[in-house]
Amino acid sequence: MNLILPIHSLFLLILLIIIYFGKKRIKSDETKLYSYLLLISLANIIFNIVGIYVGYTSGEVAFLYFLNHLDLPLYILWSSTIFVYIMYVALNQRKIDSYYKIKTFVKYCDILCVIATIFLPFNIIINDSAGYAAGLCVNFVYALCGIYIVSCLIISFSLLKKETIKKTIPIFAFLLLGAFAALVQKNFPSLIVVPSMIVFIEFIMYFTIENPDVKMIERLNEAKEQAEKANHAKSDFLSSMSHEIRTPLNAIVGFSNGLIEEDDLKEKAKEDVKNIIMASGSLLELVNGILDISKIEAGKLEIIDNYYNFPKMFNELVLLTKARLGEKGLEFKYTYDSTIPEYLYGDVTRVKQVILNILTNSVKYTNEGFIDFKVNSIIKGDIIRLIISVEDSGIGIKKEKIDKLFTKFERLDVEKDSTVEGTGLGLAITKKLVEMMGGKIVVQSVYGKGSIFTISLDQKIVSKEEVEKIKKQEVVKETNEVLDISNKSVLVVDDNNLNIKVAERLLEKYKLKIESVTSGQECIDKIACGNKYDLILLDDMMPKLSGSETLVKLKEIESFNTPVVALTANAISGMKEEYLKKGFDDYLSKPIEKDELNRVLKKYLS
Repeated sequence: MNLILPIHSLFLLILLIIIYFGKKRIKSDETKLYSYLLLISLANIIFNIVGIYVGYTSGEVAFLYFLNHLDLPLYILWSSTIFVYIMYVALNQRKIDSYYKIKTFVKYCDILCVIATIFLPFNIIINDSAGYAAGLCVNFVYALCGIYIVSCLIISFSLLKKETIKKTIPIFAFLLLGAFAALVQKNFPSLIVVPSMIVFIEFIMYFTIENPDVKMIERLNEAKEQAEKANHAKSDFLSSMSHEIRTPLNAIVGFSNGLIEEDDLKEKAKEDVKNIIMASGSLLELVNGILDISKIEAGKLEIIDNYYNFPKMFNELVLLTKARLGEKGLEFKYTYDSTIPEYLYGDVTRVKQVILNILTNSVKYTNEGFIDFKVNSIIKGDIIRLIISVEDSGIGIKKEKIDKLFTKFERLDVEKDSTVEGTGLGLAITKKLVEMMGGKIVVQSVYGKGSIFTISLDQKIVSKEEVEKIKKQEVVKETNEVLDISNKSVLVVDDNNLNIKVAERLLEKYKLKIESVTSGQECIDKIACGNKYDLILLDDMMPKLSGSETLVKLKEIESFNTPVVALTANAISGMKEEYLKKGFDDYLSKPIEKDELNRVLKKYLS
């Protein structure tokens, strides 16, 4: 009796069905089609086993006729389902409408073909104590299945060079196994091998179909939602922190800068003010560091290239480092290659930031000895490679900790010098920025003896013609540095009286007419009453009526056409763009930088 192969195939198929249906799946056309294939082949193999058994034991021809009327249409349905599956793979991503039209057409064809099998004649042949079907109906079914499989094969060849190539594996396996099965069936009609071949194809398909686990998808979606909530919470926290820290800093920096410019201030008081400015600068640096990390992680930090004066940048770095040395008594050596051109093209702000981070790091961790700051160069065509080196005789870094150097919130050997301040963000930001500018950073260190940080950075050399043009622009800039806007008026809107005083202090040198109010409603009332201003500096984070809400109401006033600049301590990633989208003409972050204020006044008042 030829039941061994079908029974083994039935066992394998049941196992596959248990595995597949044992878990909840995402409902898609692909998973539905595969489910149909499994159920069709289950019915097919059961009918074959029953047919073999009946033919072997009793030879009941009438019952065998009945079984074959049920079984033969299953071959058509299985082959057409495979065809629809291949069409789904081929067309789903590009022509979804065409796929559904083909699917509907095949469905109607299947109905007609199944009806045809009922009326087409076939014979039951009892051979070797087993029964099988032969004749016109059987030939019709095999021919139709052959057309479907050949069509699948043709379509599969069109998918060979695409990512969907793995979907065609069952079809090519079907072609090879089908030829083998047809040969066996022809020579041994009573040996039923086709159902076993179908089960094997479905087993291969299990590993090629998109078959996501619903629970896994739900967990992923849940994790995604939690990550988004955490990200929103982080953004809200950074926004709040930025506002809370920058608001008092605005007052410290504003008043300190104002005091240091006064001629009658005593020398000792000037020194104290300089220390206040330096301390507030350090605090602002920490805040900016956290915000920079946020921008880098969000992919919103941009490298903005422009022309810059290299010697000027180098001297600024030297002065800033000397200020950080304080009373440490370190020997600070500095030099740069004389062949470096005067003007280069790159993001001078970020170049300064990465070098200053390294220099500041050396100052922090060096208590005696020296710091040696050198910039060498390699010129090739119009590109110059800056080799920036900072060597110190500081505490050094343990070999096993060098790899962690550029990790966020990691600090160097705190146990050796716990008095060192910092968040551990400087070097993490430095590495990210250097890589964003296409450079590299290397660290060499001997624990207890010192470290050498080396940065290689490519910058473009500016031609002589461009240098002359830049110098002319700088001369014009210096000539026009003093703004004559004494006939202009500015309205400052801020709920914090200290911030209003700072703004007034910064604006008073321009001899502007300055007015101030402490709420958005007061601002609206002034404009509604016919007061005219040339510029409005509007704080956003105010109680009752925020700056953004105030702006909306201002724009509802028909005669209103005054430029409005967002004045805010909220300086997190993407805020400038957000304020511009809300309708603000420009953006100033607190603490207010003199250069930025000058730029805004020039743009809207000169």
